[in-house]
Amino acid sequence: MSSLPAEDLVLARWDSPAIEAANRLVAEADAVIVASPVYKASFSGILKTYLDLLPQKGLERKIVMPLFIGGTIAHLLAIEYGLKPILSVLGARRFVSGVYAVDSQVTRAEGADGAGGFVLESDLKLRLDAAVDELIAELRAKTSA
Repeated sequence: MSSLPAEDLVLARWDSPAIEAANRLVAEADAVIVASPVYKASFSGILKTYLDLLPQKGLERKIVMPLFIGGTIAHLLAIEYGLKPILSVLGARRFVSGVYAVDSQVTRAEGADGAGGFVLESDLKLRLDAAVDELIAELRAKTSA
């Protein structure tokens, strides 16, 4: 989503090829991972404007996994009280455990070849692994039903 043209988002260009392509990806998905940084107890403006451009029931029958990262644990409830109500209005009913990370749990690593990456604190890695395992189990249950 961060690659969507800012002008298309800000001007709510529903018919933008990039917005239409993003909406098509969501429509064809069985699961959607919603990730955002948190600032002042809210998620990013990019995510806010994109959610405004999703069809009214764009998340209906989707399994949703929220992933947030912020500077302090004080914004932990941004997933429950800020994000989930909005996603519910868009039709989301099935949520797997969300993961909230504090930015100090993620360290940027520079490789010898100049390629970057990230190192996750062990607790965060365990929580992410558990959330992904839960998502996979939900997807398997959905496809076998």
